[in-house]
Amino acid sequence: MTDERNNNAADFAALLDFLDDTPAQLTNFTRALTDVDLRLQSSPGEFSALENICHLRDLELQGYTTRIRRILSETEPALADFDGARVAAESFYNNEQLDTALSAFQQARRENVATLRSLTEALRQRSGTLEGVGRITLRRLAEMMREHDEGHLDDLRILSQRLKHRAETESSQAS
Repeated sequence: MTDERNNNAADFAALLDFLDDTPAQLTNFTRALTDVDLRLQSSPGEFSALENICHLRDLELQGYTTRIRRILSETEPALADFDGARVAAESFYNNEQLDTALSAFQQARRENVATLRSLTEALRQRSGTLEGVGRITLRRLAEMMREHDEGHLDDLRILSQRLKHRAETESSQAS
């Protein structure tokens, strides 16, 4: 039982390390992008790099932070879904500044990870019911955060490859 508990704690610590590192990965992806590239949507309906970051920020603040706080302070709260597509459409993300969006995401993520790190195993098992998903524990919420981050990091990798290919094509055509 002790080994299982230690493995559980180590797995959770690794999960939180991943979540804590996401802002740095976003910074690395966007560091070399021009202002135009930052706002480029490679196809209709896909987020630009800046839109990805603004979406992550808003989900962190309006979704994850609220869910964590409510699960910790209420008994089995009903947790609303986060309509990221609606929020993005209403927010005009491509008009925002990268540094501001990234900084807000980083701060909110840092606070959420610190809260999650401070929890005992018993507190990580507190739960609520997430609309469209069902019952989730705080541990499962952290896993969902990682899965969501991975999806957006993959999107940014693909976008970076497309931008690099576009730049190489334009360079070779100019030669």
